[in-house]
Amino acid sequence: MAHPDIAAPLPEYDIEVGTLVIGAGAAGMIAALRAYETGQDVLVIEADPLPSGSTALSAGLIPAAGTKLQQEAGIEDSATLFAQDIQKKARGENEQALVDVLAHNAAPVIDWLMQTHGLPFSVVTNFDYPGHGRRRMHGLPTRSGEELINALRGRIEHLGIPLICERRAVTLYAQTGRVHGVQVMRPDGAAETIAAQRTILACNGFGGNRQMVSRYMPEINESLWFGHDGNNGDAISWGEKLGAATRHLGAYQGHGNVAHPHGILITWAVITEGGFQVNAMGQRFWNEAQGYSEAARAVLSQPQGYAWSVFDARIANIARQFADFKNAERQGALIWADTLDALDEKCGFETGSLRQAVAARPAQGEDNFGRTWSEQHLNGPFCAVKVTGALFHTQGGLDIDPKSARVRMKSGELFQNLYATGGAAVGVSGTSDSGYLSGNGLLAASVLGSIAGLG
Repeated sequence: MAHPDIAAPLPEYDIEVGTLVIGAGAAGMIAALRAYETGQDVLVIEADPLPSGSTALSAGLIPAAGTKLQQEAGIEDSATLFAQDIQKKARGENEQALVDVLAHNAAPVIDWLMQTHGLPFSVVTNFDYPGHGRRRMHGLPTRSGEELINALRGRIEHLGIPLICERRAVTLYAQTGRVHGVQVMRPDGAAETIAAQRTILACNGFGGNRQMVSRYMPEINESLWFGHDGNNGDAISWGEKLGAATRHLGAYQGHGNVAHPHGILITWAVITEGGFQVNAMGQRFWNEAQGYSEAARAVLSQPQGYAWSVFDARIANIARQFADFKNAERQGALIWADTLDALDEKCGFETGSLRQAVAARPAQGEDNFGRTWSEQHLNGPFCAVKVTGALFHTQGGLDIDPKSARVRMKSGELFQNLYATGGAAVGVSGTSDSGYLSGNGLLAASVLGSIAGLG
């Protein structure tokens, strides 16, 4: 694979387009749809045989405040409350202007995708996500990122927007703050050149590049990589060579609830609805209410680097709205027992371990780990899933102007025609894993994709 490179502009190119989008994940395809609607000549290129990216590996949920769906469900929410939740989770480490842009534009993007493109979103109304003060997660029927990718791809194809797969961008032709074109490689090794009036980097982050992970987030270097292998840091590499500014490269989304060894994501709803985690000895070890991103490090720090998530049949029924959870059931990842003592035996714990863990929970108020409980009693049959921690995607990236999604130079000036969205751009998760609020990745992908596409 060729390394991301920068070269001087060419005198001529094989083809010319108005807007070139590099990457066909959610961010790239949303950008393409927006650009198409404004009459731009659009081309999307994708390195993989089919659009996928990190979106396809996610639950496909986009948080938004003030949507028509929320109003119909009787949920009172606002962009101001949403922005406050984002900043609270990230301890105020985000650029406020970026937070405000994302919080205020998320609802219009959801409404647009529904009304103009027919995507059948609905609000998750039967459980809460950590850090969100309102129920504002929007997803498609299967709560699957793959369904979201396929729906967006369907709209791209229906509208006749050119999307060419198996074309990896390797070189940006640039000079004095302007990108003139791109060189792409075909599967047969031949090169093609594309001139573009605007270039949108939607080629995701760098979680699949172990050298960059070791450099910027060494604490998660040994974790399972659960993202898309195309997250190899091309946008950051190009940006550094062009003199672009970067921000929060140590930020990432982890997840401490990946079924092991099955490699299937278990929704964090099994925890928020009253479940908990124990280590290999059947003992609780942390405050699970902090969030699933922090859970990756918490779980990996335990003996043998795994834990067990424990919940009951009521919670499992809630989790079954997610395709991943049903897949985990089919793959045999869930262990069931009528009593906690029987579950101890099946999991290899000393008898009474889980009873002790449950007994230590107060009916209401804080436990010894600082987790606040309400009346969420567990009743048999009980379930346990062996899980490990994983790196899902990076949250730092190229610094951008929030109003336009144009990339900033280190000097503070903006590139004339270079844009970044999704994992290629800085997100709103602060400087580490603990600032990640559920849905931050697709929030940035959808809103910044829409802004970049509009130009």
